[in-house]
Amino acid sequence: MLHINDLTYRIGGRMLFDQATVVVPAGHKVGLVGKNGTGKSTLFKLILEEVMPDDGSLTVQRRARVGRVAQEAPTGSDTLLETVLKADLERDALLKEADTATDPHRIGEIHSRLADIDAHTAPARAATILSGLGFDHDAQQRPCSDFSGGWQMRVALAAALFANPDLLLLDEPTNHLDLEAVMWLEDYLKRYQGTFLVISHERALLNNVVDEIVHLEHCKLTRYGGNYDTFEKTRREKLELQAKAQSKQIAQRKHLQSFVDRFRAKASKAKQAQSRLKMLERMEPIASVMEEKTYSFNFPDPEPLSSPLVAMEDTSVGYEEGKPILKNLSLRIDMDDRIALLGANGNGKSTLIKLLSSRLAPLEGQVRKSSKLKVGYFAQHQTDELNVQKTPFDHMSALMPDAIEAKVRAQLGRFGFEGDKADSKIEKLSGGEKARLLFALMSYEAPHLMFLDEPTNHLDVDSREALVQAINTYDGAVVMVSHDPHLLELTCDRLWIVEKGGCKSFEGDLEEYKRQLIESRKPEKKSSGDDSSNGANQKKANRQDRAAQRAAQAPLRKAAKDAEKRVEKLSAEKEKLETKMADPKIYDGPSDQLQDLQIKLGEISNLLEEAEMEWLDAAEQLENASSF
Repeated sequence: MLHINDLTYRIGGRMLFDQATVVVPAGHKVGLVGKNGTGKSTLFKLILEEVMPDDGSLTVQRRARVGRVAQEAPTGSDTLLETVLKADLERDALLKEADTATDPHRIGEIHSRLADIDAHTAPARAATILSGLGFDHDAQQRPCSDFSGGWQMRVALAAALFANPDLLLLDEPTNHLDLEAVMWLEDYLKRYQGTFLVISHERALLNNVVDEIVHLEHCKLTRYGGNYDTFEKTRREKLELQAKAQSKQIAQRKHLQSFVDRFRAKASKAKQAQSRLKMLERMEPIASVMEEKTYSFNFPDPEPLSSPLVAMEDTSVGYEEGKPILKNLSLRIDMDDRIALLGANGNGKSTLIKLLSSRLAPLEGQVRKSSKLKVGYFAQHQTDELNVQKTPFDHMSALMPDAIEAKVRAQLGRFGFEGDKADSKIEKLSGGEKARLLFALMSYEAPHLMFLDEPTNHLDVDSREALVQAINTYDGAVVMVSHDPHLLELTCDRLWIVEKGGCKSFEGDLEEYKRQLIESRKPEKKSSGDDSSNGANQKKANRQDRAAQRAAQAPLRKAAKDAEKRVEKLSAEKEKLETKMADPKIYDGPSDQLQDLQIKLGEISNLLEEAEMEWLDAAEQLENASSF
């Protein structure tokens, strides 16, 4: 389907592709991965001939239709359904011609071709795609101009899918979707009959949908079989083998050079020395294993604060008096909470976050908060509020006017802005770097509670893993909205469902929520009389039993989670102490300092042993409860 041969391309003097070669066979589902800024989106432009290569070639199979999501969001008076239907250019052209054609022979050809392309089912197919992406029947009849930019980009995605090209190019297709729409898209792409190439940093999507990975690194394209987890494992093994081979070669070269140096001057050994010298010249050096730097970052730990941090009862919130979006809210957030807000876009997740973070006042009831509570708020749209002519240091200094320069730079350094990077203009930063700067600005006061609204947009896979680690080592509470199930599964232990004008706790895990969502989308089967009634009653009873079981296990799950966090924290403290004691300088200093470290290490080791026993005991109790 796609052949890329010895592709070379530079932009602004910077090499993006250097004799890169890869083949994508027809029918294959390929994930294109690589760090931000390496040229993935540029490769799509090269395939679409929007830019031309400096050398090499990109060849798409003859007569193959190439499609992508339009870069411009669709606007205007056409309804959503009409906009999507127009994406099938052939059908649209044939229908227009059918209205004006007068030649009977041509009219027959038009209707025959319309039948061949299944044109009569097109409205139903378009409606199904729009529905899967979150547009109900009424929304599909409204003009595109009624919707915001994010929703319009969903329409653009629907149009690209409906066009059903032979080669579909998708660049971060989940960025404007909620979790429910992401699940639908995954299922759709699994069943897609054509070839597609998708740029994505979402591990779950790359694991569930693609069967190959093309990795862009060091200006080269390398193809791997399998999903993202398989790619990661295979690449790691490859790098380890390469490192071992290089070490072995270095030792071999050293041995040969040593022989040459020792015996080159001796007549009896000169021939052998010359032979080894030729071996050295012929020996191709194995490239060093050079991985691109991944920035880690961490949130400063807040001062301890008594729970609850936030509490409300029978509270309503909205933007107009008398028109609440969410009602009867009775919620509580404690210091150790990790909460994921789930629910379709438009149900009120962002409204709830604004209420909890005091950006929106309640219409009824009140929100009680600790007087010492510090809150951090992250939303991707905040990148638009950054002054592009200023630097990260300028922005952080404005928030910390009384702090010395070293302290300002230390906060930036937590998020990868070290040295010259802290003094680069915002306009030169990538989307991922701007997101990291927002994290740094949001957390400079060491907040007790962080609200993260779609924090992974523009972060690559490695940066997302760094965010997971940062959240899991942070001591405060987190409330998060994200369409990335991998992030939610690894960081959140409580689920709040925002739907039908309210918010309630969901006792199951994310997989159970997904199953429930899929089940709710299935059409109900009609059956007669008592069988239907008995079946429904039995299902209801089963659901009630499962809910009761989850409720009974909730304290055990929390105890196990708390114990696990304590083990992680103590393990980190022990590691820090052991690192200090491994430093030879500590033994040259005052003896009482070394003694204090040894005593503290002993205390931490004892506490860690107790915590591990508590964790094992809690995990065993939870496992026993789950087996009944």
